[in-house]
Amino acid sequence: MTVLVGLDVGTTGLKALALSPSGEVVARAEREYPLAVPRSGWAEQDPDDWRRAAEKAIEALAVDHVAGIGLTGQMHGLVALDADERVLRPAILWNDQRTAAECREIEERLGLARLLELTGNRALPGFTAPKLLWLRANEPETYERLAHVLLPKDYVRLALTGEHATDVADASGTLLFDVPGRRWSEEVLSALDLPLAWLPPALESPSPSAQTRAGIAVAAGAGDQAAGALGVGATAPGPVSVVLGTSGVVFAALPEAVVDPQGRAHVFCHAVPETWHAMGVMLSAAGAFRWFRDVFAPGEPYDRLVAEAERWGPGVEGLLFQPYLAGERTPHADPLARGAFVGLSHRHDRGALARAVLEGVAYGLRDSLEVLRSLGCRLEVGRASGGGARSALWLEIVASVLGLPLERTVVEEGAAYGAALLGGVAGGVFADVHEAVAACVRVRELIEPDPDWERFYSEGYDRYRSLYPALEPLEVE
Repeated sequence: MTVLVGLDVGTTGLKALALSPSGEVVARAEREYPLAVPRSGWAEQDPDDWRRAAEKAIEALAVDHVAGIGLTGQMHGLVALDADERVLRPAILWNDQRTAAECREIEERLGLARLLELTGNRALPGFTAPKLLWLRANEPETYERLAHVLLPKDYVRLALTGEHATDVADASGTLLFDVPGRRWSEEVLSALDLPLAWLPPALESPSPSAQTRAGIAVAAGAGDQAAGALGVGATAPGPVSVVLGTSGVVFAALPEAVVDPQGRAHVFCHAVPETWHAMGVMLSAAGAFRWFRDVFAPGEPYDRLVAEAERWGPGVEGLLFQPYLAGERTPHADPLARGAFVGLSHRHDRGALARAVLEGVAYGLRDSLEVLRSLGCRLEVGRASGGGARSALWLEIVASVLGLPLERTVVEEGAAYGAALLGGVAGGVFADVHEAVAACVRVRELIEPDPDWERFYSEGYDRYRSLYPALEPLEVE
């Protein structure tokens, strides 16, 4: 059987999927690797761990007749190579927070308005550009040897094919990319004194970028959120990708690039050629519920906590949870923001707190939805994915808070699934991304908002929005 392969270079491990041309998963494999935290707020990995994981995962799939391979993975990471393509230092990852000073420097050099106009984004610590400035200021000997800059999935491409390339969706998250023009920004590079020669060609996501040594086409690929949106069919205005993963994402396709003058949403090139997307990101979504389980019910199955939460009605008698356990991005670009329970009473038990966490995350997603709505995004139906989307209660809460019906797809394999579809286009199985989605992505369930809950949550959301302004003065460096 002809198969399509998708590789997802995640933060904790690499996932490999093999699909039939009609979208069924015929094989899957995962390989974990460590995350290094050498200092508080830092996050690093050895790029060769990704290479070894990719090789072992592809071998474990044990499939023949591979038509094409698609790549996706964690965005924003800095992979620094010398002229001989040797790794100079551990990769600095998307969740690394060491570059606050460099972010201020970038916005001062370019001006915030011009930076948003060119890149669609403000300078955030996770992005690649401030990491390069940090390297220049703090590790000058390494910086002097720098000859090539790659993103995580693109280092795997180099290992598989010997070629340097990236795609416009992933490149959009570097803060070095002209997002409206879909090319590297010479103006940004000049302002930051960074050479264009360090950067690989940026291709449209389904374009063939290279071939493996066995002659298999490798698609340019996409960042994890763009590939995940492709995997649930959010390829055009209307369907919205709603991700309840460790972080939470609301993602909508756009027919043209737009600018949020406040920089609350990310605006990137989409994995669909000549299409863009706006994306709101909250840093703690299902991760917040995992934290709650680990602290208040270590070892308990999630289903038991959800059952306890289900015994409470919407609004939990005034109890609110602010889910900013690791700072926040949308709508508050504030790395110092923190979580809080507000409105506790003697009546509240563990189930009440659990439901407040589920609702607080839903309110955070509503913040992102409202930002996207203000940018003119069409928001007709949500396509839910991520570990949190396995909870029927949580999906009903999210649908009711967003005021948006949610759909679940037959296959919920996330970014690796979208990457495999891109591999199918690059390998000639599909004519384009739209044909790939039509052939493979199917909806299996619809969750409608509960009208009674919507009324509770409309008032609850207004109260939730008052939390951050009230708590922000209490933040501690």
